[in-house]
Amino acid sequence: MTDPAERMAMLPPDVPRDAVIVTRNLQRDYDMGGEVVHALRGVDVTIRKNEFVAVMGPSGSGKSTLMNLIGCLDSPTAGEYWLNGHRVSELGDDALARIRNKEIGFVFQTFNLLPRATALHNVELPLVYAGLGSKERRTLSAEALDRVGLKDRIQHRPNELSGGQRQRVAIARALVNQPSILLADEPTGNLDSVTSQEILGLFDALHAEGQTIVLVTHETDIAAHARRQVHLRDGRVERDFATEGGTA
Repeated sequence: MTDPAERMAMLPPDVPRDAVIVTRNLQRDYDMGGEVVHALRGVDVTIRKNEFVAVMGPSGSGKSTLMNLIGCLDSPTAGEYWLNGHRVSELGDDALARIRNKEIGFVFQTFNLLPRATALHNVELPLVYAGLGSKERRTLSAEALDRVGLKDRIQHRPNELSGGQRQRVAIARALVNQPSILLADEPTGNLDSVTSQEILGLFDALHAEGQTIVLVTHETDIAAHARRQVHLRDGRVERDFATEGGTA
């Protein structure tokens, strides 16, 4: 089912039609040497288009597990998950990979750039996997780098860029497929405070342009940039509230 309206019509009736992420009783168990660890114990979350949400919680709260499930990097033990109208909780690995590559842009704290490739080529990679031709790849990648303020750095390699510029390349790579969600896991973890604020300012700008952002962090000052915070504890949603509109 490829038509967005048809997909959205398949969502539960009480879910907003502009919902991008919907989880119902989402659970994930792990077998750790014969002992079952209940990482998620029934999480209900709905995130709408153009929301900027921070997922917070202490170590062991389940936020990394939830990120892996939202990012289609893992499958739940029980419960349901819809991503942009796709009921992904029932999909196999190959179908998950296709949805993941199309719908989600990932940003990690360890930039994950190819060291010998230019910024342009690093950003092109998702488009290579998507099967686009070289001319179209270069055009879209240059536009993505321009969007993050690196128009004059497209031929630079990672060792010729600052930490903040490397993260901008990683963000451009995450955006180049025009994903439904930008999923950022501790994106400022390897940056100093000044550069962190620059990257968070970029997220603010992307959100203002209409990008849906889910930011996983354990730092309250980072989460303050989001417009909503979801706090996890012991695998459950402890609090879910709107903030004062984020900090610019």
